[in-house]
Amino acid sequence: MESLSLQEENLAERNSASKKLLLWVGIGSMVMLFAGLTSAYIVRKMEGEWKPFNLPLAFYFSTAIIILSSVTINMALSYARKDKLVQSKQFLFLTFLLGCGFVFSQVMGWGALVGQGIYLVGNPSGSFLFVLTGLHIVHLVGGIIALIVVNIRAVMNKYNSQNTLGIELSASYWHFLDLLWIYLFLFLFFIH
Repeated sequence: MESLSLQEENLAERNSASKKLLLWVGIGSMVMLFAGLTSAYIVRKMEGEWKPFNLPLAFYFSTAIIILSSVTINMALSYARKDKLVQSKQFLFLTFLLGCGFVFSQVMGWGALVGQGIYLVGNPSGSFLFVLTGLHIVHLVGGIIALIVVNIRAVMNKYNSQNTLGIELSASYWHFLDLLWIYLFLFLFFIH
């Protein structure tokens, strides 16, 4: 009986390690994608025909929102590890709302860019700007979907101090999205 329990524990550990590895492989591929795009941005900018732009105020709000959402998902994980599940659920839901707020502020930022005459087509600066921010939103929507799943599982009481893997994976991905946005924001701020 004890041997079976040990085998189940080993299988659970391997399953957890496999999921974490897959997440990091995915994150690595996203790093390469955005590194390639920002490198292409710099090279293309040097060729000329580049319309300068100012980052919309909404992108500054986006930055604050996504940083705050990293704090809230950390709080959710911390509370789950302490078996304070009500608080964990509240912070998970707050992270979801902040993620939606980030998307909304990005859409508002795109509207402000259009107001400046920066479009997806017609000028390379606009094309790169919309592609970089748009791809980030696509990946963030994946994070929001993961948060929906984690929130549902939390409501079903699937997490506790002994089982936080779903929250851990979501938090790792969410922190990556946060760092990626900060990188993109600073890149666009200084190299526009």
